[in-house]
Amino acid sequence: MCKMDTKVFIAIIHKEKDLFITECPEISTLSQGLTIKESLYNLKEATELFLEEFPAPDVNQPIIATFEVSSV
Repeated sequence: MCKMDTKVFIAIIHKEKDLFITECPEISTLSQGLTIKESLYNLKEATELFLEEFPAPDVNQPIIATFEVSSV
């Protein structure tokens, strides 16, 4: 029997026209959907399939920060 590990990854979501685009920066998987929920589900599925072929070593959580830029 295969032991399943559960890992937590980050999803970055942005909207492009009528789609939500999701990206997992730790694994570099991408997906999309018509809703945030659908795009996250698709990203989870894409990441699971990717990890079946290319198991990831322990992944460090990146530091996520925001910053402001003044525009002219």
